[in-house]
Amino acid sequence: MTAKLTVVVAQLDLFVGAIADNTERIIHATNEARDSAGADLILFPELTICGYPPEDLLFHGGFKHQVGVSLERLQQECKGISVMVGYPEYSDDSIFNAACLFRDGEIVARYRKICLPNYRVFDEKRYFKPGKQASVVDINGINAALTICEDVWEPGPLSQATEQGAQVILTINGSPYDLKSQKRREQVALQRVRETGLPLIYVNYTGGQDELVFDGGSFAMDASGKIAMRAPAFEEGLYVVTLSREAGQAVVPAGDVVPLLEPEASVYQAIVLGVRDYVAKHGFKGVVMGLSGGVDSALTLAIAVDALGADQVHTVMMPSRYTSSISLEDAAAQANTIGVDYHVISIDKTFECTLNALGDLFAGLPADATEENIQARCRGVILMAISNKTGRMLLTTGNKSEMAVGYATLYGDMAGGFAPIKDVSKSMVYRLARYRNRLSAVIPERVLTREPSAELAFDQKDRDTLPPYEVLDPILEAFIEDDCSVDEIVAKGFEREIVSRVLDMVKRSEYKRRQAPPGVRISSRAFGRDWRYPITSGYRVI
Repeated sequence: MTAKLTVVVAQLDLFVGAIADNTERIIHATNEARDSAGADLILFPELTICGYPPEDLLFHGGFKHQVGVSLERLQQECKGISVMVGYPEYSDDSIFNAACLFRDGEIVARYRKICLPNYRVFDEKRYFKPGKQASVVDINGINAALTICEDVWEPGPLSQATEQGAQVILTINGSPYDLKSQKRREQVALQRVRETGLPLIYVNYTGGQDELVFDGGSFAMDASGKIAMRAPAFEEGLYVVTLSREAGQAVVPAGDVVPLLEPEASVYQAIVLGVRDYVAKHGFKGVVMGLSGGVDSALTLAIAVDALGADQVHTVMMPSRYTSSISLEDAAAQANTIGVDYHVISIDKTFECTLNALGDLFAGLPADATEENIQARCRGVILMAISNKTGRMLLTTGNKSEMAVGYATLYGDMAGGFAPIKDVSKSMVYRLARYRNRLSAVIPERVLTREPSAELAFDQKDRDTLPPYEVLDPILEAFIEDDCSVDEIVAKGFEREIVSRVLDMVKRSEYKRRQAPPGVRISSRAFGRDWRYPITSGYRVI
């Protein structure tokens, strides 16, 4: 008799720390998988019960208690189907990143994650002790290896499982998004499949958690290494994979394989999801943001509206004596096209009052960046006042290129609660804006063709302070994401003087970045949890 195993992959957007709510969602998904799909097994992502990453919540006694209550409830209420959930397992003075497989109230198997990642955004060794043993369990006549995320990135755990007679690999994951993440996951899975000769089923989260976005992309791979099922990116859902055992081997038939997204579509959808979840999970009534008539605020507005709806977005244009008529026209045009609440509040009087108040102290001193920063801070005061009064969160509009070199004003344009394009280079900003206009034209074409300017002084252009972005952005990428030295970057074709100047600006701006709001991570190294340079440092960048 041929053994069959119908598996439902639960690609969900769960809420870190919301243990009771997550438990309800697990129960609901389990019932749906059993009743609608006739599933024998449902797989949930890593640390399902508490969400990923829970960070120092793991140390709280109340958190530990709630996890235990949840696990008991799931065992009692999930009937007629096998369920694999991730959870933090507390044992004596240790915590393990664990998975539990249970059916009809009985625990069939437990597994403790063996390989704990401790790089980039991961710091699991701060919290967890590693497991030591593989876990292979018979489910409907098919021997399944239970694994958790990083266990698939190293050969050891699956080598153990293969020796124990595994016929299929089940891996539950909390794998955050970056532009190349899905291809890397599938390449790693292919390597493990080739080493073991076993098919693999991979489930991942979707949704936003602070700086991280989880993109889903859950998939199944047959024993030849071919993708047999791929779930959509950035969407919740339950996806069915039906295994059979033939001649002692587990077989995964071909199913629906959703194509990978193009880069701009992938990044844009990641940021939209990150904004939507950050605002919703914090319970804000919507957002407020400044419109300047430039490309950064134009892109941020499009993202905010796509994430939340036009009725949830409040925009303000705050012109000064240096604001061009083109900027006023383009900001109004975009606001009207996209249908958001739009107001114009001049900062000239506020700016003048500030200068007058400082007149005696500044007497005899030449104008410099101080006056420019005062304008940005006048705008920050207005926007934060609106945020306080309306309960709307303030979105900032700065990009990664600016954040890297400090081309931003503390307590001015950096003031806010969330920075959607914080990890997006200026070059990518233009690519995303053009991508969004291909869907429907919401950003005026002139915004995309004008030379960038902060408009804080007469006839000011970004190039007055920075190298051209087509030069700046590759230098920044080489340094920030690839850790290249000055010599290595120069070898790529850039002038040494420019490279040294740019990297010195990056170093000197660390104190600003530490005070910036969080923003969506879309690159392999974003400013935030995976960038930990010291603020105070005597290191000379060479």
